[in-house]
Amino acid sequence: MSKQDELRINQQQLVEAWQKTLPSLIPETDSATVIADGADNKALRVTIEAAGHQLYSFDFRVEYVDSREIKVDFIDVEEAGRSVDEHQDTIQQLIDDYMRHIRECAQALHTLTHA
Repeated sequence: MSKQDELRINQQQLVEAWQKTLPSLIPETDSATVIADGADNKALRVTIEAAGHQLYSFDFRVEYVDSREIKVDFIDVEEAGRSVDEHQDTIQQLIDDYMRHIRECAQALHTLTHA
């Protein structure tokens, strides 16, 4: 990776930008929390609480590979605080949707991350 392509924003600024931007990209009844990944200053932890009776909570890890590209890893899904099987069709659809929204957020922040 060339020096030009490195992420040039500090992690706290990145977290704040994601906290402002991501909620506008997910369904307005859902909520998102973004925190710094303590183990990697180029990564974030994203939790999305899905609206509805199931009380689903999805955890993702977002790592900046360079200033433009992210790697999104699905970590876990819980229902009312208990882990559930993520292989159910409904849950897989939500995971896919949220990963798309996470990528949209990274794209929306390109002007900030690719300085």
